[in-house]
Amino acid sequence: MDISTRPLAANPYDGLPPHDTFTLTSNDLVDGTTMPAIHTASGGSLSPHLTWSDFPQGTESFVVTCFDPDAPTPSGWWHWTIVDIPADQTELPQGAGASDLELDGAAFHLRGDHGEPSYFGAAPPAGDRPHRYIFTVHALDVDSTGLDDEATPAACALTILTHTLARASLTVTFSN
Repeated sequence: MDISTRPLAANPYDGLPPHDTFTLTSNDLVDGTTMPAIHTASGGSLSPHLTWSDFPQGTESFVVTCFDPDAPTPSGWWHWTIVDIPADQTELPQGAGASDLELDGAAFHLRGDHGEPSYFGAAPPAGDRPHRYIFTVHALDVDSTGLDDEATPAACALTILTHTLARASLTVTFSN
């Protein structure tokens, strides 16, 4: 089967309990448009700037993720996960995905599907249709996920399921 004709994957958040939303913006990404080359694997995997506001009162921490539901695997592809971002931090500068040294407080990266604890840029297979890259900030009712750096992004998603107060996403696309 030609991979470009396989069914379109569902948005992974559509199957989860509904939550309030808040505002997520970026100086680098525009929702619904193509990802700039510098944020792709071939362009250097520079993580984009993200900023968020209007999250619910009672937010204790944030988790930031980037997920590609269109990867030709049964489980999609996790490009980025940062956990335990303090509630008073509402922005990640461009390049914050390089390492934990770029993060404030207790925040740290989980190892993505590329095997490293850092941001990994878009890298869809050549000839495949455009992939969606869903950048999401999850507002949590706990100050820590309780995870360690050996946890997977999928384990993080399960852990925060009952602690999510609201989530905000923006989606960009990319194809090779």
